[in-house]
Amino acid sequence: NGEVSAIGIASPGPLDPHTGTILATPNIPEWQNFPLAPNLSKHFNVQVYLDNDANLAGLAEWKFGAGKGHSNLVYLTISTGIGGGVIVHDRLLQGFRGLGGELGHMIIDPEGPPCGCGKNGHVESFCSGPAIARYVNERIRAGETSTLQPDVNLSAAQVADAARAGDSLAISAFARAGYYLGISVANFLAIFDPSILIFGGGVSQVGDLLFKPFEESLRKHTFHPHYLDNLTIAKAALGDDAGLLGALALARLKMGAQ
Repeated sequence: NGEVSAIGIASPGPLDPHTGTILATPNIPEWQNFPLAPNLSKHFNVQVYLDNDANLAGLAEWKFGAGKGHSNLVYLTISTGIGGGVIVHDRLLQGFRGLGGELGHMIIDPEGPPCGCGKNGHVESFCSGPAIARYVNERIRAGETSTLQPDVNLSAAQVADAARAGDSLAISAFARAGYYLGISVANFLAIFDPSILIFGGGVSQVGDLLFKPFEESLRKHTFHPHYLDNLTIAKAALGDDAGLLGALALARLKMGAQ
Protein backbone atom coordinates (compact mmCIF):
# COMPACT_ATOMS: atom_id res chain seq x y z
CA ASN A 1 0.00 0.00 0.00
CA GLY A 2 3.03 2.28 -0.26
CA GLU A 3 3.43 2.80 3.49
CA VAL A 4 6.82 2.40 5.16
CA SER A 5 6.68 -0.38 7.74
CA ALA A 6 10.36 -0.48 8.76
CA ILE A 7 13.71 1.16 8.06
CA GLY A 8 17.08 -0.55 7.78
CA ILE A 9 20.34 1.37 8.20
CA ALA A 10 23.86 0.32 7.22
CA SER A 11 26.47 2.32 9.13
CA PRO A 12 30.19 2.19 9.83
CA GLY A 13 30.93 0.69 13.22
CA PRO A 14 31.51 -0.01 15.93
CA LEU A 15 27.86 0.01 16.86
CA ASP A 16 25.31 -1.90 18.92
CA PRO A 17 22.62 -3.39 16.66
CA HIS A 18 20.65 -4.59 19.68
CA THR A 19 19.99 -1.03 20.87
CA GLY A 20 20.49 0.75 17.55
CA THR A 21 23.30 2.88 18.99
CA ILE A 22 26.36 4.21 17.17
CA LEU A 23 29.21 3.56 19.63
CA ALA A 24 32.00 5.49 17.92
CA THR A 25 32.36 7.42 14.67
CA PRO A 26 35.85 8.84 14.07
CA ASN A 27 34.55 11.10 11.28
CA ILE A 28 31.45 12.29 13.18
CA PRO A 29 32.54 12.64 16.84
CA GLU A 30 29.20 14.18 17.79
CA TRP A 31 27.57 10.81 17.11
CA GLN A 32 29.56 8.86 19.70
CA ASN A 33 27.12 6.72 21.72
CA PHE A 34 24.28 8.20 19.65
CA PRO A 35 21.00 6.20 19.67
CA LEU A 36 20.38 6.57 15.94
CA ALA A 37 17.74 3.87 15.45
CA PRO A 38 15.59 4.91 18.45
CA ASN A 39 15.66 8.55 17.33
CA LEU A 40 14.64 7.70 13.78
CA SER A 41 12.00 5.29 15.05
CA LYS A 42 10.48 8.04 17.16
CA HIS A 43 10.57 10.49 14.25
CA PHE A 44 9.07 8.17 11.62
CA ASN A 45 6.94 6.07 13.99
CA VAL A 46 8.17 2.78 12.53
CA GLN A 47 10.68 0.12 13.59
CA VAL A 48 14.26 1.02 12.67
CA TYR A 49 17.08 -1.54 12.52
CA LEU A 50 20.79 -0.71 12.47
CA ASP A 51 23.85 -2.81 11.69
CA ASN A 52 27.43 -2.56 10.50
CA ASP A 53 27.74 -1.71 6.80
CA ALA A 54 30.14 -4.58 6.06
CA ASN A 55 27.88 -7.03 7.89
CA LEU A 56 24.97 -5.87 5.79
CA ALA A 57 26.95 -6.04 2.56
CA GLY A 58 27.61 -9.68 3.43
CA LEU A 59 23.93 -10.17 4.20
CA ALA A 60 23.03 -8.66 0.82
CA GLU A 61 25.45 -10.89 -1.08
CA TRP A 62 23.92 -13.89 0.70
CA LYS A 63 20.35 -12.82 0.04
CA PHE A 64 20.60 -11.31 -3.44
CA GLY A 65 24.11 -11.68 -4.82
CA ALA A 66 27.07 -14.02 -5.22
CA GLY A 67 26.27 -15.98 -2.05
CA LYS A 68 22.68 -16.79 -2.88
CA GLY A 69 22.01 -20.46 -2.15
CA HIS A 70 24.83 -20.78 0.39
CA SER A 71 24.09 -21.23 4.10
CA ASN A 72 27.61 -20.48 5.38
CA LEU A 73 29.43 -17.51 3.92
CA VAL A 74 32.30 -15.15 4.62
CA TYR A 75 32.27 -11.77 2.88
CA LEU A 76 35.34 -9.54 2.91
CA THR A 77 35.59 -6.04 1.50
CA ILE A 78 39.13 -4.81 0.82
CA SER A 79 39.33 -1.07 0.29
CA THR A 80 40.53 1.87 2.39
CA GLY A 81 39.74 -0.44 5.29
CA ILE A 82 38.78 -4.08 5.57
CA GLY A 83 35.35 -5.15 6.72
CA GLY A 84 33.61 -8.47 6.92
CA GLY A 85 30.24 -10.09 7.12
CA VAL A 86 29.61 -13.69 8.17
CA ILE A 87 26.57 -15.90 7.59
CA VAL A 88 26.39 -19.07 9.71
CA HIS A 89 23.55 -21.51 9.03
CA ASP A 90 21.52 -18.82 7.24
CA ARG A 91 21.91 -16.28 10.04
CA LEU A 92 23.98 -13.11 10.14
CA LEU A 93 26.66 -13.41 12.82
CA GLN A 94 26.39 -10.52 15.27
CA GLY A 95 27.63 -11.92 18.55
CA PHE A 96 26.67 -11.22 22.14
CA ARG A 97 27.30 -7.46 21.92
CA GLY A 98 26.59 -7.09 18.23
CA LEU A 99 30.28 -6.57 17.50
CA GLY A 100 30.96 -9.89 15.76
CA GLY A 101 32.37 -10.10 12.25
CA GLU A 102 35.10 -7.45 12.59
CA LEU A 103 37.36 -9.55 10.38
CA GLY A 104 39.63 -6.69 9.37
CA HIS A 105 40.71 -6.28 12.98
CA MET A 106 41.86 -9.84 13.57
CA ILE A 107 45.48 -9.71 14.73
CA ILE A 108 47.85 -11.64 12.49
CA ASP A 109 51.11 -10.15 13.82
CA PRO A 110 51.05 -8.17 17.09
CA GLU A 111 54.42 -6.66 16.15
CA GLY A 112 53.12 -5.63 12.74
CA PRO A 113 52.39 -2.19 11.32
CA PRO A 114 49.79 0.10 12.89
CA CYS A 115 46.13 -0.12 11.97
CA GLY A 116 43.94 2.94 11.56
CA CYS A 117 42.15 1.92 14.76
CA GLY A 118 45.34 2.46 16.78
CA LYS A 119 46.26 -1.19 17.34
CA ASN A 120 48.99 -3.13 15.54
CA GLY A 121 49.20 -6.03 13.15
CA HIS A 122 45.58 -6.34 12.07
CA VAL A 123 44.52 -7.78 8.71
CA GLU A 124 43.77 -4.20 7.69
CA SER A 125 47.34 -3.19 8.62
CA PHE A 126 48.70 -5.46 5.88
CA CYS A 127 46.04 -5.83 3.21
CA SER A 128 44.06 -2.60 2.85
CA GLY A 129 44.73 -0.11 0.07
CA PRO A 130 46.48 2.41 2.37
CA ALA A 131 48.58 -0.40 3.88
CA ILE A 132 49.82 -1.43 0.43
CA ALA A 133 50.69 2.17 -0.48
CA ARG A 134 52.36 2.76 2.90
CA TYR A 135 54.56 -0.31 2.42
CA VAL A 136 55.72 0.95 -0.98
CA ASN A 137 56.52 4.38 0.44
CA GLU A 138 58.51 2.82 3.28
CA ARG A 139 60.54 0.59 0.95
CA ILE A 140 61.36 3.46 -1.44
CA ARG A 141 62.51 5.63 1.47
CA ALA A 142 64.63 2.68 2.65
CA GLY A 143 66.44 2.70 -0.69
CA GLU A 144 64.56 0.26 -2.94
CA THR A 145 64.25 1.30 -6.56
CA SER A 146 60.87 1.83 -8.17
CA THR A 147 59.22 3.76 -10.95
CA LEU A 148 57.02 5.21 -8.21
CA GLN A 149 58.02 8.18 -6.09
CA PRO A 150 57.40 8.40 -2.33
CA ASP A 151 54.17 10.31 -1.89
CA VAL A 152 51.83 10.58 1.10
CA ASN A 153 48.96 10.55 -1.39
CA LEU A 154 50.12 7.37 -3.15
CA SER A 155 47.18 5.02 -3.74
CA ALA A 156 46.86 1.28 -4.16
CA ALA A 157 45.48 1.95 -7.64
CA GLN A 158 48.74 3.69 -8.59
CA VAL A 159 50.72 0.80 -7.13
CA ALA A 160 48.60 -1.61 -9.18
CA ASP A 161 49.29 0.36 -12.38
CA ALA A 162 53.02 0.23 -11.66
CA ALA A 163 52.84 -3.50 -10.93
CA ARG A 164 51.10 -4.17 -14.25
CA ALA A 165 53.90 -2.22 -15.94
CA GLY A 166 56.46 -4.54 -14.32
CA ASP A 167 57.61 -2.54 -11.29
CA SER A 168 59.14 -5.17 -9.01
CA LEU A 169 58.47 -3.29 -5.76
CA ALA A 170 54.82 -2.76 -6.67
CA ILE A 171 54.48 -6.45 -7.55
CA SER A 172 56.04 -7.43 -4.22
CA ALA A 173 53.69 -5.09 -2.33
CA PHE A 174 50.65 -6.94 -3.64
CA ALA A 175 52.38 -10.29 -3.11
CA ARG A 176 52.94 -9.33 0.53
CA ALA A 177 49.31 -8.27 0.95
CA GLY A 178 48.15 -11.50 -0.69
CA TYR A 179 50.37 -13.55 1.61
CA TYR A 180 48.88 -12.01 4.74
CA LEU A 181 45.39 -12.17 3.29
CA GLY A 182 45.91 -15.92 2.84
CA ILE A 183 46.92 -16.28 6.49
CA SER A 184 43.86 -14.29 7.54
CA VAL A 185 41.42 -16.28 5.46
CA ALA A 186 42.97 -19.57 6.64
CA ASN A 187 41.97 -18.43 10.13
CA PHE A 188 38.47 -17.55 8.94
CA LEU A 189 38.09 -21.02 7.40
CA ALA A 190 39.07 -22.67 10.68
CA ILE A 191 36.59 -20.55 12.64
CA PHE A 192 33.57 -20.34 10.31
CA ASP A 193 34.02 -23.19 7.77
CA PRO A 194 32.14 -21.40 4.96
CA SER A 195 31.17 -22.88 1.62
CA ILE A 196 31.89 -19.58 -0.15
CA LEU A 197 34.28 -16.65 0.24
CA ILE A 198 33.17 -13.41 -1.39
CA PHE A 199 35.55 -10.52 -2.00
CA GLY A 200 34.45 -6.96 -2.63
CA GLY A 201 36.02 -3.51 -2.47
CA GLY A 202 38.32 -1.63 -4.80
CA VAL A 203 41.55 -3.44 -3.92
CA SER A 204 39.97 -6.80 -4.77
CA GLN A 205 39.60 -5.58 -8.37
CA VAL A 206 43.35 -5.87 -9.04
CA GLY A 207 42.90 -9.57 -9.75
CA ASP A 208 45.87 -11.92 -9.98
CA LEU A 209 48.33 -9.39 -8.53
CA LEU A 210 46.66 -10.02 -5.18
CA PHE A 211 44.85 -13.31 -5.58
CA LYS A 212 47.60 -15.54 -6.97
CA PRO A 213 49.79 -14.99 -3.88
CA PHE A 214 46.64 -15.13 -1.75
CA GLU A 215 45.72 -18.58 -3.06
CA GLU A 216 49.26 -19.89 -2.55
CA SER A 217 49.30 -18.58 1.02
CA LEU A 218 45.81 -19.92 1.71
CA ARG A 219 46.81 -23.44 0.62
CA LYS A 220 49.99 -23.24 2.70
CA HIS A 221 48.36 -22.00 5.91
CA THR A 222 44.95 -23.68 5.93
CA PHE A 223 44.77 -26.07 8.89
CA HIS A 224 43.48 -29.02 6.82
CA PRO A 225 43.02 -29.29 3.03
CA HIS A 226 39.44 -30.48 3.57
CA TYR A 227 38.50 -26.85 4.30
CA LEU A 228 39.30 -26.09 0.66
CA ASP A 229 37.22 -28.92 -0.81
CA ASN A 230 34.30 -27.47 -2.78
CA LEU A 231 35.10 -24.00 -1.45
CA THR A 232 33.87 -21.30 -3.83
CA ILE A 233 35.84 -18.06 -4.08
CA ALA A 234 33.79 -15.37 -5.79
CA LYS A 235 33.69 -11.67 -6.59
CA ALA A 236 30.98 -9.61 -4.94
CA ALA A 237 28.05 -9.13 -7.32
CA LEU A 238 26.25 -6.10 -5.91
CA GLY A 239 28.90 -3.37 -6.05
CA ASP A 240 28.00 -0.06 -4.42
CA ASP A 241 24.43 -1.22 -3.83
CA ALA A 242 25.46 -3.90 -1.33
CA GLY A 243 25.02 -1.76 1.79
CA LEU A 244 21.66 -0.44 0.63
CA LEU A 245 20.37 -3.90 -0.26
CA GLY A 246 21.72 -5.23 3.03
CA ALA A 247 19.76 -2.60 4.94
CA LEU A 248 16.66 -3.68 3.02
CA ALA A 249 17.35 -7.34 3.78
CA LEU A 250 17.88 -6.56 7.47
CA ALA A 251 14.56 -4.74 7.78
CA ARG A 252 12.69 -7.45 5.91
CA LEU A 253 14.25 -10.24 7.97
CA LYS A 254 13.48 -8.44 11.21
CA MET A 255 9.89 -7.92 10.10
CA GLY A 256 9.59 -11.60 9.19
CA ALA A 257 9.38 -11.06 5.43
CA GLN A 258 11.39 -13.00 2.87
